[in-house]
Amino acid sequence: MAAIEISGVAKRFGDVTALQNLDLTVEEGEVFGFLGPNGAGKSTTIDILLDHVRPTAGSARVFGYDTQAESVPVRERTGVLPEGYGTLGRMTGRKHVEFALEAKGVNGDPDAVLDRVGIAGAGDRRAEAYSKGMKQRLMLAIALAGDPDLLILDEPTTGLDPNGARRIRQIVQTEADRGTTVFFSSHILEQVEAVCDRVGILNQGQLVAVDTIDGLREATGATGQLRVTMASIPDGLVETVRERDGVTSVTVEQTTLLVGCENAVKSAVVSDCHGAGTVENVETSEPSLEDLFVSYTGGGN
Repeated sequence: MAAIEISGVAKRFGDVTALQNLDLTVEEGEVFGFLGPNGAGKSTTIDILLDHVRPTAGSARVFGYDTQAESVPVRERTGVLPEGYGTLGRMTGRKHVEFALEAKGVNGDPDAVLDRVGIAGAGDRRAEAYSKGMKQRLMLAIALAGDPDLLILDEPTTGLDPNGARRIRQIVQTEADRGTTVFFSSHILEQVEAVCDRVGILNQGQLVAVDTIDGLREATGATGQLRVTMASIPDGLVETVRERDGVTSVTVEQTTLLVGCENAVKSAVVSDCHGAGTVENVETSEPSLEDLFVSYTGGGN
């Protein structure tokens, strides 16, 4: 069974169209990265999954439950870290997690959950006194309470230092190993690339790509880079490499050629260098998720 099924969903707010004919399936146990510029419709999609807003057209299901008609069982199986969500009054961190466990009707050890997110020593402190990063960790603890089958994480590393962001990645991996489905929306593309099985890219309310990162690289022909270090740069080599189809840039740093090119042409470029002189070292890199994101969204943010 799919964890998330979105079929033909559109959402309009007055004259503004937030989503257009959105179709998306996320499989059980998958870590799915949901990307897009600000205003692309990511948060609206999440709100529809949680029945916080109703679609203008189309339908959404979570574990087979209709998100409108059966929102209670959806929420019982889902843990949510929403973007920009605040803590509750003067409750302690532990009380927040206890409240979440009670709301889901499950047993659990609040202190163990707080320990998972790295704030076990702050359970007796009022959450309103927490730092921004601690509040974000607390909201993650609330999402994890009761071991949900689906985790929806909307900008989960907001306010976290590098250690906190690393802990988020570790928790996501642990949850995935447990079989949890993770729906992960973030502007920090390195975080997504590190943990996600597939990604979907939303742009102006439309889903413009869904694939693995390797699949997106292949589909776009996005360029990586070759670094070819030679004993010296022979005359005419730069021009020869630059004229090859699939090469987008050639620069020289002392005796190193930096070549931006598609994967398919990398071996030919290396052969050109071997044929022209003495090659001392070759390094290659793939286009990053950021490169792919820009190619699909035109660099909007």
